[in-house]
Amino acid sequence: MPQPVDPRVLGAVAVGGAVGVLARGLIIAPVADPAAAPWTTLAINGVGSLLLGLIVGWLDDRHPLARAFLGTGVMGGFTTYSAFAVSTALWLSTPWLAAGLAAASLLAGVVGALIGLFIGRRIADVPGEIEPIEDAE
Repeated sequence: MPQPVDPRVLGAVAVGGAVGVLARGLIIAPVADPAAAPWTTLAINGVGSLLLGLIVGWLDDRHPLARAFLGTGVMGGFTTYSAFAVSTALWLSTPWLAAGLAAASLLAGVVGALIGLFIGRRIADVPGEIEPIEDAE
């Protein structure tokens, strides 16, 4: 049976999401060159993955409201899969470039998250292995 959603956690995620979307908008808004937009999205998603890894590694399960606000909320709103997907789809007229952008985005996300987890766990002084996905909650 599913657990009921704590209204405080839901509120933290909603407010954090608004903050993350605003931050992304402030970065993307000045980019006037349409050709630069995919690279800006790549950078935002890479940095966001690094920061999310840092947040998860640092907070772990100790501060659930802070983790919901910063991780799910702010970083969820800051990073964007949909902009990545649209940018890649728009470049399908040059398939190798589209494939390269997609590969670079995935690689930047995974590497950023791994580095962030490593740094976050060192900040929290909780060295150890990255928890397997099936154990994560």
